[in-house]
Formats: sequence, structure tokens, C-alpha cells
Amino acid sequence: MRMDDYRNSDNVEDRRGGGGGGGLRLGGGRMGLGTIAIALVASYFLGVNPLTVINMLAGGGMPALEQQAPASAPPANDPTAQFVSKVLASTEDTWNTAFREMGRQYQEPKLVLFSGMTPTACGTGQSAMGPFYCPGDQKVYIDLTFFREMKEKFRAPGEFAQAYVVAHEVGHHVQHLLGISDQVQRARQQSGEKEANALSVRLELQADCLAGVWGKRTDSMAQVLEHGDLEAALKAAAAIGDDRLQQQAQGRIVPESFTHGSSEQRMRWFKRGFDSGDFNQCNTFNSRQL
Repeated sequence: MRMDDYRNSDNVEDRRGGGGGGGLRLGGGRMGLGTIAIALVASYFLGVNPLTVINMLAGGGMPALEQQAPASAPPANDPTAQFVSKVLASTEDTWNTAFREMGRQYQEPKLVLFSGMTPTACGTGQSAMGPFYCPGDQKVYIDLTFFREMKEKFRAPGEFAQAYVVAHEVGHHVQHLLGISDQVQRARQQSGEKEANALSVRLELQADCLAGVWGKRTDSMAQVLEHGDLEAALKAAAAIGDDRLQQQAQGRIVPESFTHGSSEQRMRWFKRGFDSGDFNQCNTFNSRQL
């Protein structure tokens, strides 16, 4: 990706220990209910049942924060952090424009870089959960070591693959702002496990489609893509399909337990958003065939 000349976002918080402070410390109190995003990301990468994560985070109000040092911007000599900052800036440009077209105002999310674990409005975030979005504080959380895992474990290298991850989580922020996530959460609470999983799949595939919309619009505005970039993003989408991850983790595929969609579905919905650049093409909830 050609992102060197792109601006940096002002919405990045670096909480990493070696990155200039920004650490937070949990006070007393129990953790609040974890978001769909946290639970489902855990199921991607570790084969963890998302209900396990939900149960771990459930049971109380918001975590009390005893102390919060001011978070810093990522250092200029950290190329991965700088790249993520530029990608976030490109999502800001894309969704500010798209929301104006819809007659709405976009509220830019924060993106938090952390190492190991960090408190969030959704409970304690951990690196093992993978990147996730917390609607409680409207922040995307990423431990940058995840990108190494993408390359080594999931065989999904490349900058556009990394950018797709950021854009997918920002897609969850878009869903939150539009009220889609809340509607899905309410419907899931009134459904059985199979139906709840199916709703989660539609939510995740829509976030993939929104990431595709971002990719198309950003490239149209700034010509950032190079040969092979689209294939890298599609490879990343395929690598984290439920069918592939289940086959790797347990040697068998159980479609009823899918929470994110198959590799083919994830690629198809990202490509649909990318080909059209149109938010209206991402209504997975009205689509008979995913």
C-alpha cells in the first residue's frame, strides 16, 4: 500500500509500556458484559467458544478505573504503529464523507495500541482476543503483535491485509453508530444459540463488506493500492473463515456454530463492498444468500 504520504490520525492512543506511558490500572468492581466483538474475535483465533468469553466478562457494571495516565501518540520510529495510524486516518476520511452523504455526522473512534492486556469499557481486553471493538467507549483495540500472527500462523501477510483488520473493526463502529449492533444484540438475547450465531455471522459479514467499501473509497480518493493488495486482503478474509479455523482447531467443520462466516462468505462480502464502494450493498440482514 502507498500510505507514506497519508496523514496520521489524531485518534490513536499508545498504551504500550515502551511507547511513552498511557497505562491504565483497574480499580475495584466487577467487569461488565463483554461485547459481541470481543467474544467472537476470541473464537476466530483460538478456537475459544465465544460464550466462554461472554461468561468471563459478564456479571457487573463498568470497570472502575483508579488511574489513567495520558496516552501518547505512537512514536515516529515505529513503522507498524505509524501505518495503523494512517489507515485509521483513511477510515476517518471515508466514513466522514459517507455519513455526510447519508445526512448524518460521523463520530470518529479512538484506536488503542496495547500490549498484553488493557482495561476497556467492555471489561479487560487481552491480546489473546485479537483486535476488537468496544462500543462502550467507541474504541478499537489492537496489540500489534497480532500482525505477526497473521503472517506466521494464518499465512496472511501484507499491508492491505493488516489494513483490512483495522477497517473491519472500524466497520463495527459504523454499525454501532447506525444502531445495527444494538438491534442484533437484542435479537440475539431473544434467540436460541443457533439463531444467535446466525445473526452474528450477518453482523460480521457486514463489517467485512464495510471494510471493502473503505478500501474502494480510499483507493478512489488517494490511489493507495498496489498490485496484489486486493488479493492480500481476500487471503486474510479467507484465513479467518470459521470453516478453515474449525478445521485447523478441531479437525471438523460445524456450520451451525459459525459466528463469522465461512472463508468463501467473508471473501465474497469484502469483495462486494470493494467492487461497489456502496454502503447500501452491505445489507447482509436482508440477503437470502450469504
